[in-house]
Amino acid sequence: MAKSITPNAISSLLSNPSPDPSLTDVPEIVVQVVDLKPIGNSNTRFTFMASDGKMKIKAMLPTHISSEVHSGNLQNLGLIRILDYTCNSIPNQPEKALIVTKCEVVSPSLETEIKSEVKIDETGIVLKPKHEMIVKPKQEMVSKSAAQIVHEQNVNNAPAARMAMTRRVYPLCSLNPYQGSWTIKVRLTNKGNLRQYNNARGEGHVFNVELTDQDGTQIQATMFNEAAKKFYPKFELGKVYYISRGTLKVANKQFKTVQNDYEMTLNENSEVEEIAGEGSFIPETKFNFVKVEDLGPYVNGRELVDIVGIVQNVSTSLSIRRKSNNETIPKRDITIADDSKKTVIVSLWNDLATTIGQELLDMVEKVPVVAIKSLKVGDFQGLSLSSISKTTVVISPDIPEAKKLRSWYDSEGKETSMSSVGSTMASSMSNNGSRSMYSDRVFLSHIINDPTLGQDKAVYFSIKVYISFIKPDQTMWYRACKTCNKKVTEALGSGYWCEGCQKNDAECSLRYIMVVKASDPTGEAWLSTFNEQAEKIIGYTADELDRIKREEGEEKFQLKLKEATWVPHLFRVSVAQSEYMNEKRQRITVRAQSPIDYAAESKYLLEEISKIKIS
Repeated sequence: MAKSITPNAISSLLSNPSPDPSLTDVPEIVVQVVDLKPIGNSNTRFTFMASDGKMKIKAMLPTHISSEVHSGNLQNLGLIRILDYTCNSIPNQPEKALIVTKCEVVSPSLETEIKSEVKIDETGIVLKPKHEMIVKPKQEMVSKSAAQIVHEQNVNNAPAARMAMTRRVYPLCSLNPYQGSWTIKVRLTNKGNLRQYNNARGEGHVFNVELTDQDGTQIQATMFNEAAKKFYPKFELGKVYYISRGTLKVANKQFKTVQNDYEMTLNENSEVEEIAGEGSFIPETKFNFVKVEDLGPYVNGRELVDIVGIVQNVSTSLSIRRKSNNETIPKRDITIADDSKKTVIVSLWNDLATTIGQELLDMVEKVPVVAIKSLKVGDFQGLSLSSISKTTVVISPDIPEAKKLRSWYDSEGKETSMSSVGSTMASSMSNNGSRSMYSDRVFLSHIINDPTLGQDKAVYFSIKVYISFIKPDQTMWYRACKTCNKKVTEALGSGYWCEGCQKNDAECSLRYIMVVKASDPTGEAWLSTFNEQAEKIIGYTADELDRIKREEGEEKFQLKLKEATWVPHLFRVSVAQSEYMNEKRQRITVRAQSPIDYAAESKYLLEEISKIKIS
């Protein structure tokens, strides 16, 4: 394949800013990629300057080409052949932007940027190419008029299909906030409930949907008030629609539920048209797998995860009673392992527990491979996963990751000793304290002076602090089931009822859940602590401290809290963003505690001093 660019390529693109492949013969244009760089922190979207040696235009690559960039097949000064595109106007600027929707790599990288020499004579400007430009000849095509093509495509087509012929259908990966009119063809893959809200601007209604196109690209669309009431009954799960006249904006990372840099808003003037008989269009399920051992940073975050693993155990179905409406719902736990030699418990709820869960129980002896999309990561028993309404479970998926995992398990995995990722998260802090407590040590000022920390997902640090204050009037503990540690309520008559175990016990235990103020030389912050860490801070169990308060009085109780202050601790903490009364706040949670090992602490300080000397 000749390494060349198309003469006057940029002029050709600008002269036909939005070609329709069904009506016109779109030329294949080769341009050079100059100044290739990612858009913000994205690893799937890249911007560049498209050059033909004479002119340049701002451009954006399609997301599916990002793999070519990461693999090195496409680099700066490389060549691409543009097969489909659109040129959009940039608001408040005279120039246009080129949105490449389909292309292929011609050459990874040339030695230099292709430029044209300019010579001025009496007749004006004459351009002489510095490099020879060779254009790949296009295959001969039978010449047909636009009317002939449209007539042939309209034959035996449904009204919705004929409607699509009159306007171009865009892939979701090509959409951006600067585009004008567009039409997308998508399947509704998730539909939220119509919710009522009440804020400072008044009352209203809102609901969200998730849309997926034929390439598997997803986007979240939101509708408010009149649009919500108009489209809520029209959207049906699984059906295919043409959608147009919507707007796009940069997605709020804290609330987005799909992998897309943008989110869509539909108003009452947007157009949504159902396409009848679209059974063959089934979007490809795209996974973004996370290893079991790497789930820690996602705990209690908003970001959902996908995992692939070997099913090692499947429990029987349990009935759990909801606190909100007293409704009983089915639940089933499955234990999954992967080649990180870690296991994790996945709780399947509702239909997944009774359908897929039962199927897995019937075949558990075969040790099947499953791929699960969209799981929520919680901190129950250290770390666990739970299904939600949009979770998808695929048994024995035909994907490379599943085949690789099956090969690993058959060859060595079944003889390998596995450990729970939940238990190792807690124990690793003490068993490997020198690494966990010293490798990424920061001062409190590093956390509290950066409000963006934990915005996308929880981040972890180690800190050395003193407990400076413990509020005596806070709710410091809750009543817990002695079996599962979940909260219990007073049962009718006597005893305590546990929703998790679905049983009544005569006794319960108390477990800490409290906040403490911590200080170091750079500042102070409130830390949330749970039972295991709080016991090490206070020096008493919650039951013991409660007994002291009841039997020995408030003064003795407060004395015990005061004795726990101004003692140094090493903490492993997570930093995440939470929202309270429409205000975002940092939440710093103690995940592990370790007493000061003065030998290790001295060694750490000497290493830090040596780094200062070297620098």
